[in-house]
Amino acid sequence: AAVTRRLCILKGIYPHEPKHKKKVNKGSTAARTFYLLKDIKFLLHEPIVNKFREYKVFVRKLRKAYGKSEWSTVDRLKNNKPTYKLDHIVKERYPTFVDALRDLDDALSMCFLFSTFPRTGKCHVQTIQLCRRLAMEFLNYIIASRSLRKVFLSIKGIYYQAEVLGQPVTWITPYAFAHDHPTDVDYRVMATFTEFYTTLLGFVNFRLYHSLNLLYPPKIDGQADVELKPAEGKEYAMDSESYLEKLSALSASLARVVAPTHEDEVEMDEFPVEGETAEQMDARKKEQEALEKHKKLFEGLRFFLNREVPREPLAFIIRCFGGQVSWDKSLCIGATYDVSNPSITHQIVDRPRVEQQVVGRYYLQPQWVFDSVNAKLCLPVADYFPGVLLPPHLSPFVTEQEGDYVPPEKLKLLAMQRGENPGDGRLRDEESEEEDEEEEDDNDKEEEEEEEEEDESEKEEEMKLKKMEEQKTQSNKALPVKVTAGKLRLEDRQRLEQEQQSEEKRLAIMMMKKREKYLYKKIMFGKKRKVREANKLAAKRKAHDTAVKEEKKKSKKARRA
Repeated sequence: AAVTRRLCILKGIYPHEPKHKKKVNKGSTAARTFYLLKDIKFLLHEPIVNKFREYKVFVRKLRKAYGKSEWSTVDRLKNNKPTYKLDHIVKERYPTFVDALRDLDDALSMCFLFSTFPRTGKCHVQTIQLCRRLAMEFLNYIIASRSLRKVFLSIKGIYYQAEVLGQPVTWITPYAFAHDHPTDVDYRVMATFTEFYTTLLGFVNFRLYHSLNLLYPPKIDGQADVELKPAEGKEYAMDSESYLEKLSALSASLARVVAPTHEDEVEMDEFPVEGETAEQMDARKKEQEALEKHKKLFEGLRFFLNREVPREPLAFIIRCFGGQVSWDKSLCIGATYDVSNPSITHQIVDRPRVEQQVVGRYYLQPQWVFDSVNAKLCLPVADYFPGVLLPPHLSPFVTEQEGDYVPPEKLKLLAMQRGENPGDGRLRDEESEEEDEEEEDDNDKEEEEEEEEEDESEKEEEMKLKKMEEQKTQSNKALPVKVTAGKLRLEDRQRLEQEQQSEEKRLAIMMMKKREKYLYKKIMFGKKRKVREANKLAAKRKAHDTAVKEEKKKSKKARRA
């Protein structure tokens, strides 16, 4: 059963859920996995089945040799251990390279997960090392091609999205925390998936590197390799590990097959695509220009990462957008400049305050880098200074449609992207807060005055009531009847049209068939639910904002007191 399951995973055959589970399971309700018969028959022609049988015989012979303490036989069997390759399965499952790229999401997520595993008995050390190497190779390709588009920090990990040869590839990287193996996860199944994914990723990396004229396996550029100071590398890691460590530092550029020649940029002639209008062509050109600008977001900026910030994700993102990055040389191999370097423009820190600050350098929290990438522009630094309460980290994967709730931070960001100045809005908010405070002070004074006036108004009301009672008793005479001329009432045409349209709509709904009416009601229910949810979120936000304002006012009053 384990061999069949393994074979199904490798060949990409998925279990099938039957309509009548009890009928198929011959009356039993026990949990069972079902496959289609044609899929299982398809597995019979797979040559790797014979390799699995050979491996089964090898394990049986090895166990017997260990039991009899025949050590020469054990050595002979280990030397002749049967091996197999999955290359033909990769080619079979992905006929074209684009097919492989479209199915790369799971492969990357699994490889990045396995690369963070501790070297315990749960998983082979060779698998962990292979996953780490392939993951680092892929990250270096993304840096070289500047393909990264989106990044999001979630509870699960860091989501990345890159555009690789026109295909969006999304993967998740876990945070670098101590790993605790859960007991309810079958690692053998995961290891089978990883075995196939590592083969696939090896093929993909090879093709991607050659598409950029890069050497594969990757080599660090000769000039950069000299900068990395091999003497330091020997102290940091063994010779066998230093290559991968230098590669995973993500600070050096990669060597190319043919050295690039610097030529003057020539403007290419643009011919319209068949059936494309001039407006569409302009829109496409603007989109391309915006993309090129986004790729050079951090170009000309030099970053320094403090010890407490996550080095790998920040170094990867900064290098993807053309920035230069370094860190303390005792932290990791590959540091290119020191903290005292005067050319540093941004220092990423995650402490409440920095004791010694250098003039002409921005000290920012790590979220600024992630938010700037998603906003496609360098955001104002004032909101990200050390110790400042950070703005919400919005997901770039959410696209609001018409009628959806849009948070005020997103509206502010959209205004900035359009080139408007959101600072005016902030000033207005501050002015409104000041006005509210002034109103409160006025209200306190007014309350005191009102208390004095209330006593006087009560006496006046009593006098008026007495006068009205006297008038009622006196007015026993008949009321005079008057005839007034009628006024011309104008009809509101717009309202009449709306009434007519609503009546026509009601009649159309009445004339619908039963099935159409059911579908229409479902659609309308969905729309109403969407509106309700948007209103609910807006109300929640309003309540939160009022609570924050109240807290601010209380703290200000406490300070004054």
